[in-house]
Amino acid sequence: MNGYEYSNGYGHDPYANGDTLDLSDDGPRVTIRTLAHNTIDFSIRNTSLALANSLRRAILAEIPTIAIDLVTITTNTSVLADEFIAHRLGLVPLSAKDVDKLQYSRDCDNCTDYCENCSVVLTLDVENRTSDEHIHVFAKALFLSSQSGYRPHHTLHNGATTDDLPEMGTPICSDEDRNGPLICKLRKGQALKIKAVAKKGIAIEHAKWAPTAAVGFEYDPWNKLRHTQYWYEVDAKEEWPAPEKNGQMEAPPQEGEPFDYNAEPRAFYYNLESIGTMPPDAIFHNGIKVLQQKLASVMTVLKETSDPTQPNEFDNAARGGQSPDMNGMGTAY
Repeated sequence: MNGYEYSNGYGHDPYANGDTLDLSDDGPRVTIRTLAHNTIDFSIRNTSLALANSLRRAILAEIPTIAIDLVTITTNTSVLADEFIAHRLGLVPLSAKDVDKLQYSRDCDNCTDYCENCSVVLTLDVENRTSDEHIHVFAKALFLSSQSGYRPHHTLHNGATTDDLPEMGTPICSDEDRNGPLICKLRKGQALKIKAVAKKGIAIEHAKWAPTAAVGFEYDPWNKLRHTQYWYEVDAKEEWPAPEKNGQMEAPPQEGEPFDYNAEPRAFYYNLESIGTMPPDAIFHNGIKVLQQKLASVMTVLKETSDPTQPNEFDNAARGGQSPDMNGMGTAY
């Protein structure tokens, strides 16, 4: 999906005063410039820097996903320590399909530890019995388990849409060989047997719940607002390259153009890369959804009574998402 919204590359002045921002025809406008399997490049115009940056922060840290949070190691005769393997398992990307249907463990009333309503259980059982060569244990060796036994993977790679993703909790194997991340190596006679419990959480508590590898964010590519001071030896124009990509979306500054002290940025450019747990466009939509929920909770509390003798749910309502707690001790391995 390609194409710019503006025929001449500039459209209108993105630094014009925002007096008409509230008009129905001049609200925030999103332009998706490129959309690939794991990346999305888009721009937002007619909005404020505060809102644009809030969206970036929400995408980075507050979108619920699922990641391994509890690891029970039954057998580990590899050269790696238990804690090392547990840490590597926590960073294995898992499919976040239908993660909204999963409860946070702190909100689950059906259990005190974990259950099918708030977690997904995976198992790994690998042993090198006869081979003199090292066996590579990849993420694809993790299987979803249930009371009826093992459920094989339907697919080992992430999908282009949310519907194409494998079952929730399935390891995402995006490499060419569909092996997934390497967990450890086993030489002859070594074995690794574990049970891993994956839970719902957000990256503001731990990076393992982050749905993105990176989120590029830029505004004012020609530095008209002078928010950036270029370091140079002789001539900044000669020593600093012109913005090739985002600079095409805005008119370059003119020689002798007076500085506008009242100008504010109104155009913002994003480049989002997914790790495969959910499609990049779904991450973008979920980021907007997170902001909407936060604003809705604030508006709801403001409408409630301000009587100090009455119960106030502001602390709980505006706190936002939170990673699962294990008996108040936080993330456990």
